[in-house]
Amino acid sequence: MVFRVYVEKRPELANEAAALVKEAREFLGIPGLAKVRLFNRYDAQGLDEELFGRAVRTVFSEPQVDLTYANLDEALAGGEAPAALFAIEYQPGQFDQRADSAAQCIQIISQGERPLVKNAHVYALFGDISAEDIAAIKRYLINPVDSREASLELPETLDMAWDEPAPVERLAGFNELDEAGRTALIKQLGLAMDTADMAMCQEYFAGEGREPSLTEIRMIDTYWSDHCRHTTFNTRIDDITIDDPQIAAAYEDYLAGRAEIGRTKPVCLMDMGTLAAKVLKSRGQLAGLDESEEINACTVKVDVDVDGVEKPWLLLFKNETHNHPTEIEPFGGAATCIGGCIRDPLSGRAYLHGAMRLTGAADPTAPVEATIPGKLPQRKIVTEAAHGYSSYGNQIGLATGIVDEVYHPGYAAKRMEVGAVIAAAPAENVRREVPAPGDAVILLGGGTGRDGIGGATGSSKAHDSHSVETCGSEVQKGNAPEERKIQRLFRNGNATRLIKRCNDFGAGGVSVAIGELADGVDINLNAVPKKYEGLDGTELAISESQERMAVVVADADVPAFMALAAAENLNAVVVARVTDDARVHMTWNGDVIVDISREFLNSNGAEKHTTVHIEAPELTQPVFEGTFAENAKATLGGLAACSRRGLSERFDSTIGAATVLMPFGGVHQRTPIQAMVHRFPVLGATTQTCSMMSWGFDPDRSVESPFHGAYMSVVDSVAKLAATGADVSHGGVYASFQEYFRKLGTSPENWGKTAAALLGAYKAQLDLGVAAI
Repeated sequence: MVFRVYVEKRPELANEAAALVKEAREFLGIPGLAKVRLFNRYDAQGLDEELFGRAVRTVFSEPQVDLTYANLDEALAGGEAPAALFAIEYQPGQFDQRADSAAQCIQIISQGERPLVKNAHVYALFGDISAEDIAAIKRYLINPVDSREASLELPETLDMAWDEPAPVERLAGFNELDEAGRTALIKQLGLAMDTADMAMCQEYFAGEGREPSLTEIRMIDTYWSDHCRHTTFNTRIDDITIDDPQIAAAYEDYLAGRAEIGRTKPVCLMDMGTLAAKVLKSRGQLAGLDESEEINACTVKVDVDVDGVEKPWLLLFKNETHNHPTEIEPFGGAATCIGGCIRDPLSGRAYLHGAMRLTGAADPTAPVEATIPGKLPQRKIVTEAAHGYSSYGNQIGLATGIVDEVYHPGYAAKRMEVGAVIAAAPAENVRREVPAPGDAVILLGGGTGRDGIGGATGSSKAHDSHSVETCGSEVQKGNAPEERKIQRLFRNGNATRLIKRCNDFGAGGVSVAIGELADGVDINLNAVPKKYEGLDGTELAISESQERMAVVVADADVPAFMALAAAENLNAVVVARVTDDARVHMTWNGDVIVDISREFLNSNGAEKHTTVHIEAPELTQPVFEGTFAENAKATLGGLAACSRRGLSERFDSTIGAATVLMPFGGVHQRTPIQAMVHRFPVLGATTQTCSMMSWGFDPDRSVESPFHGAYMSVVDSVAKLAATGADVSHGGVYASFQEYFRKLGTSPENWGKTAAALLGAYKAQLDLGVAAI
C-alpha cells in the first residue's frame, strides 16, 4: 500500500514560495502572479499505517513550522481555486536525497526494513495569469536534464518497473567499417573518439581475431577521452610560429628548459604546462614534492607541529572544473564539481579540511529574454549552482574559505565552475605499494546507477541547443552523507594502512577506477552494488559517482577492512582481483564483455598532430573620461566590484574548527580575505601549522593577451599568499593550473591562444621559483 502526505511551511515561514513569486514578477515578467503555495509531497511504501503516522510527525514534517494534509482537497479547502496546480519530480534514476534521507530516518525509527519513499514538489499558483505565464513558470522550474512534471494521482506502487537488461551487444562487422562507416558509428553511439582512433581499434581487434563488444568500445572511448587522457594537451605540435618577441623569448626559454633536463618527448601543450616543475626539481628547488604512481592529487611533504612535536605529513590539493555539467544542470553539476574535487585527495587517504569555489558567469542580472536559445538563464545557473556546491560541501563537512565569482560576457558561451580543495594526512597512514596477483579490489560506498554515464566524454562537450534535453545521464546528484562516511573511514589509520592503492570512481566508473589500479585485473560486474535493477553490463562498467572508492588490499586483510567499513555503515564488496597478466578483464552474467590489453589502453589512441600560431597581443591602456569620482562610482557600481558576501554566506566556513581567517574580516567584517588559512587537521591534538590557498585570474587581461593573463595569474596568486603572511621565498609555494579554453579544432590561432597562456605561466613559474605540480 502507498501512503501519501503533503507538507507545507506555515504561511509566515513560506520563504521559498514567496521567493518564487518575486522571481516570477521581477525576472520572468509575470506581474499577475499573486501567490504560490508549495507542498512537499511524500509517497511511502513498505510500512504500516501506524509507522507512517509517526513518520508524518517526526520525519516528513516539523510540527512547529509545517502544516500537513492528507490530500490536496484538504490543503486547498476554504480558499480560492488555484489558477494552476502541478507537480515536479526527479527523472527516474536520479538520486533524490530528500527521499533517501526520509527512508533512512524511518528505518531508524522502525529498526526494520527500509521503506520506499518518493518525493515531489507540488505548486499551486494563484492570480491573474495566462496559459503562457503558467508555461513560462514551468519552464523556469523544470530542467529536463534532471526533472519532469509528475502525475497528481496516487500510484498503486512505488516499485520501479525496470526492463530486464539485454546481453551486451557484439559489434558485428566493426572491423570491416570504412571511413564513412566509422563516422556513422561514432555519431550513432555519441563517441568522443575520432575516426583515426576507431581505425586503431579495428586494427587491434582484428589482431585479436574477434570483434569488440559495445562495452569495450565505450570503455576505450572513456579511457581515451580528453577528460581521462588529456588528448588535446598531448597532441604533438609539429610547427609553431610566434609573432610577438616577448612570447617568442619565453618559448626559447621553454626549449632551453627541455635541453637542460634532456627532455626528448614531443613538444605539446601538456609538456609546456608541466615542464617548469621538472626544471625546478632538477635544480633542487622542489624538495617537498611527493612523487608516487598514484597521481590523483598534488602532494607535498611537510612537517607539522603535533602537540609541539614535528611530524611528517602529506599535504594534498586539487582543483577541477565541471563547466558543461553545471551549464546544463546547475545544482548537480556544481555539487559534483566539489564532490569530484574531494574524491581525489580522499583517494590519497587524506582528510579534507578546506575548500575554495571560483566561478565565471555572465551578467546574472540580465533579463530572461537575453538568454541564449537552448541555454538556461544566467540567474538560474548562478543561484542553483551556488546551492548545489554549498549543499554538498556543507553536508560532507568541508570548510569553504573563499567563494568568488568572476563576471565577464564571455561566460555566456560556457559557465566556468571551478572547485579547489586542500587536505592532509600523517605520512605514516599512507601506504603505497604495487598490487600483487591475488590482491582483492574492494568497492566501497554507494551503489551504481545510470546517472553519471558519459560524464567523462561529456565533460568537455561543446554546448548546443539540445544539450539540456539529451545530456541528463551525464550529470549526477551526489550523495554527500555517503562520501562523508568514506572521509571518516579514511581518517582511521588502522583502515588506511591496510590499503595498498586506491582510486576514486570519477570519470569512467568501474572501468577506469578499477582498471587503473593494476596492470591486470579481473572484474566481476555482477558483484557491483546497484541503486536499482535493470542495469546492463555496459552501464555497470562506465557509470561514475561521487561516493565510491576502489581500494586494493591483501587477501588476508579483507576481513579486517570489511569490519572497519561496517563500523562506518559503509557497504564494502570484493568486486575484482589483481591478476598477473596485463589485461583488463570483465565478466557479466557469465559473459566476458571486456578483455583488453593494458598496452592498448595506455596507447591513448591515434597520435594527434597540430600546428600553432601565436598572434601578437594588442595590449591597451584603459582610457578614463570624466572626474575621478565619476570613474570610481562607475567602477564600484559594476559587477566586478560587487560584494560576494551574500554568495559566501551560503557556505559554512567554520566546519571542523580549523579556520584561521574568516571569509570576511576587518572591523565591520566586510573585507574579503586574500587567502584562506586553516590549521592542519590533527586528530585529538593541537597544532600551530597552517595550510594556505589563494587564486589569481583576470578575464579582461586574459582575453586581451593569454600570455600576460597567465603570467599575472601566477603572480597574483603568490602575491596574495605573501600578503597573507606566507613565506614565498624558499620553495614552500606550489601551484595547480586549471585550463579553460574554447574548443581548439584545427585552427592554429586557437591553439596559439592556449600555447601563449602556458608559456606565460611557464615564465612566471621560473621567475618566481613556484611550480605547478
